[in-house]
Amino acid sequence: MSWLNQEHSRRSALATATGLLAGASVPAASGARAAASPPAAVSPEAVAASYTNPVIWQDFADIDIIRVGNTYYCSASTMHYSPGAPVLRSYDLVNWEFAGHSVPTLDFGAKYDLNGARGYVRGVWASSLNYRPSNKTFYWLGQIDFSKTYIYTATSVESTWSRLTTIDNAYYDAGLLIDDDDTMYVAYGNTTISVAQLSADGRSQVRAQQVFATPSSIGALEGSRFYKINGNHYIFLTRPANGQYVLKSTSGPFGPYTLRQVLLDLPGPVSGGGVPHQGGLVQTQNGAWYYMAFVDAYPGGRIPVLAPITWTSDGWPTVQLVSNAWGASYPTPAVPAPPRQVTPLTGVDTFSGTTLTPKWEWNHNPDNSKWSVSNGLTLRTATVTDDLYWARNTLTHRIQGPTSTATIQLDHSAMKDGDRAGLALLRNSSAWIGVKRDSGATRVVMVNGLTMDNSYNTTGTGTEVASAGISGSRVWLRADADIRPGAARPGTFSYSTDGTTFVRLGPAFTMGNEWRFFMGYRYAVFNYATLALGGSVKVTRFELTSP
Repeated sequence: MSWLNQEHSRRSALATATGLLAGASVPAASGARAAASPPAAVSPEAVAASYTNPVIWQDFADIDIIRVGNTYYCSASTMHYSPGAPVLRSYDLVNWEFAGHSVPTLDFGAKYDLNGARGYVRGVWASSLNYRPSNKTFYWLGQIDFSKTYIYTATSVESTWSRLTTIDNAYYDAGLLIDDDDTMYVAYGNTTISVAQLSADGRSQVRAQQVFATPSSIGALEGSRFYKINGNHYIFLTRPANGQYVLKSTSGPFGPYTLRQVLLDLPGPVSGGGVPHQGGLVQTQNGAWYYMAFVDAYPGGRIPVLAPITWTSDGWPTVQLVSNAWGASYPTPAVPAPPRQVTPLTGVDTFSGTTLTPKWEWNHNPDNSKWSVSNGLTLRTATVTDDLYWARNTLTHRIQGPTSTATIQLDHSAMKDGDRAGLALLRNSSAWIGVKRDSGATRVVMVNGLTMDNSYNTTGTGTEVASAGISGSRVWLRADADIRPGAARPGTFSYSTDGTTFVRLGPAFTMGNEWRFFMGYRYAVFNYATLALGGSVKVTRFELTSP
């Protein structure tokens, strides 16, 4: 995980707060990074097409990426959002859909329940996703709060993952390798890079040792990804937030390792965005290699970009550049035709069925007794507060870039006096449009000035800056977000009483582009009480559109 123009680690930030040449060889990988599968016919359409970066214009940082058979999966950080560690799925490395989450709930202490404390910018940081062919099981590994490392497993990414073990070592910024002989290793650390060997069942540590100390001339290295390729062991490392390095060992997972620079201050493909870095490597069914990195692109967050990799004759990875920069576009990976089209990251959700789809994440853990899905999302008030940052059961959705619009249809007929419900642009400086019920009267309002300090304590609970009276039981609320990186950008709010004609409400809200909160802005649906519990709202439709 990283930020622009910073050479310090996330550890220190959190403590303060609380032209390359193509090579001749195409090596083979071990383990699930390129899990074994027979070569498949390549779609002519895929060979002829090209893709444009970013491949995903939503906030997915600290990416790990693997292939299992003909399917690609990637994972990302989520910090205080629950469930954590989303898993995305693709059949071509370019078009992605939500598949599930590796961490079903943040059961790491009361602060993740907003119970007497808060877990903002804690929780799930850079972690690792892999697949073990010997038992046909997916593994997620990550440390929480610099305290312990947790491993979750599932036989399919869509299913409910379960905790396999807790290890009393914090594998910071870890990468999980499943070697040719099925042994599990973890590379981890900041500046001092270590390797741990796990027991055969993956439940405990057998051995650990330091394998590399970063020269002071480079600065900090972290974000480990661990590979076995063509008989060599590689640890892929990032220099936040403008460089990428790689360690190579020809003598096994514990080294010794030799260091080489992969990129430094490389111009990125997103105007106003940062240098591509961190992320991971993956091999296609046909032997080609790709590097999925991310660029810092606030106010929207950190967004994935993809570039082909080749290898020098002596076994070092090189990024294929376009005019001495990470390309804005490349030929689409030559892979088998997908079995189906993936579900778009934008579109309409009418909350059918009885569960939320994996595109949704709560701000901290929800109170599951206070919400339900049944032909609509019902949010019963779960917190009495005047501070949205303390309100439980705030449901978030990533913002689609470069610009997008979120609209909700809200039935507010069961609200109680003192209740507040609506649609926010949520980060450490926030604003919202919503419904206030006071003394039996219902108004639609725009509120801004919700703020946190650099320790993520609330410094402003918001000021109502515009309002209008409404009647009836339904209202449509809309937020328009511009998350083009490089500067602070506007967000605007509007409402409708018929779902067709929308009226702008309040001034434009400025979404800042500083990195310090790490997670980007999100759309957030909320309902909380300021007087007493008992009220509820029903969201019957959510629509996300992007030009």
